[in-house]
Amino acid sequence: MTTAERGALQTVIVTGLSGAGRSTAAKCLEDLGFFVVDNLPPELVATMADLGSRSQGAVTKLAVVMDVRSRAFSTDLTGVVADLAQRGLSPRVLFLEASDSLLIRRFESVRRAHPLQGDGRLVDGIAAERVILEPLRGIADLIIDTSDRSVHELRRAIEEAFSSDGLGAPELRATVVSFGFKYGLPPDADLVVDVRFLPNPYWIPELRELTGEDPAVADYVLTQESTPGFLDRYVEILQIIGAGYRREGKHYLTLAVGCTGGKHRSVAISRELVRRLTELGVRATVVNRDLGRE
Repeated sequence: MTTAERGALQTVIVTGLSGAGRSTAAKCLEDLGFFVVDNLPPELVATMADLGSRSQGAVTKLAVVMDVRSRAFSTDLTGVVADLAQRGLSPRVLFLEASDSLLIRRFESVRRAHPLQGDGRLVDGIAAERVILEPLRGIADLIIDTSDRSVHELRRAIEEAFSSDGLGAPELRATVVSFGFKYGLPPDADLVVDVRFLPNPYWIPELRELTGEDPAVADYVLTQESTPGFLDRYVEILQIIGAGYRREGKHYLTLAVGCTGGKHRSVAISRELVRRLTELGVRATVVNRDLGRE
């Protein structure tokens, strides 16, 4: 009996750096109705998925949480993802990561050693894990950097990505992240657009203390001579990229929009891009990473 004959099983592989939020992701997926299995050996993932497919509707959503405690982790799991795809299950891979500084704080706060630390330093264990996980990061459908996300924000991102809408194949979903270049690029961005070519509201005294969420600032940014043409053409490019994502089976896009401080232009442009993408049928949300840092 084929997978199609048994009924589709929604399958998610959750992986990523130790301390980046896998446990939170697992709990959230469990709340969404997934049957969650933690640290299953890679060679048993296909067996578990096959059992779920044969459960006659008892298990319709399966999430497998994987980490470097599994032997031959990276090679085996990459092969598992390919095997599940051949079985018609189309697994989605969620990859969680965070900055070294944040991971160090998290490990030190719970007084735990990193699983790859051995007799070395904590930073050595984190660096070794990044190398091992790089192939999996490359095939991930959705990469979430938890460095600047609270637990609630992480849960909301996972709920938006994996909540079932009963429409079969998942739609394209986009997260538009406004940021300030002086604070660094968002590490989980698929695309980065620089809007520093637009006039800066910072130099308008009555707008300086406002943000891109304020109508006065938004109106100033969006009515600049070059803004409408830029937005029209960039949205056209996003439509082409989105079509390619769907064709390749990727359903999540993180678009980072940057200005100098992440307060005015990037916020206004991000909100407008979300509005336009929503009109095109993309489930889009905005995250203002650096708003309030100045």
